[in-house]
Amino acid sequence: MAASGILSEIVFFCIFTAGEDVKPLKRSSSYEYLPPLMSELRVVLLGNSWSERSAVGNLILGKTAFVTQTVPRRCLRVSGLLQKTKLVVINTPDLLLPNISQDKLTKHVETCVRLSAPGPHVFLLVLQPEDFTEEQKLRLHKILETFSERSFDHSLVLISTPREKRSGVLENYMHCPALQDMIRKCRNRYLKQKHLELPELLTCLGQIVKENNGVHVNLDPASAVGKCRKTF
Repeated sequence: MAASGILSEIVFFCIFTAGEDVKPLKRSSSYEYLPPLMSELRVVLLGNSWSERSAVGNLILGKTAFVTQTVPRRCLRVSGLLQKTKLVVINTPDLLLPNISQDKLTKHVETCVRLSAPGPHVFLLVLQPEDFTEEQKLRLHKILETFSERSFDHSLVLISTPREKRSGVLENYMHCPALQDMIRKCRNRYLKQKHLELPELLTCLGQIVKENNGVHVNLDPASAVGKCRKTF
């Protein structure tokens, strides 16, 4: 996946169906991207594939900021610029691995909390569908709740293209209970990766910001770190 190109065939999906009052995002030939008065957008990348998260982060930033082949030992924060808005992307190591130690997981989450202060605007959950398990879903819930009980109001699921290219394979994975539960928890906001272009992704991120009245997750780093040590 190239940082300046397309994430990977099909039409654009951006579904906001948490309730009757939430309308699907409309496609437009000219994208608003982000709210005009927004000076900085902070996005935290979480999920079960470092290479997929990194490719998405590179796409958002418009440069190769994250090496997709090598998983780092710590959270990484990289900034870019879109028009007059500063884009800040915090990419996390593989926090959903079953064999990660509690101590290492706690330290990673604490670092992520500090790097995203005063709070993320969007949690972008990049999920490889064939590998997303019930255990990973529960771990992801705990990580998000460490930041804030309202983290799910700021979350968007991005479903990666399955490695198997057989027709209909993604539709089969969409029925996976863990993936369905995660999407529901995120107010039914999700994107499918196929042919997702940067303007559409940025517009979706901006839509979430607008739904939250431009307010980021109200993060108290000391409180979040304390909660993290009790949770993991």
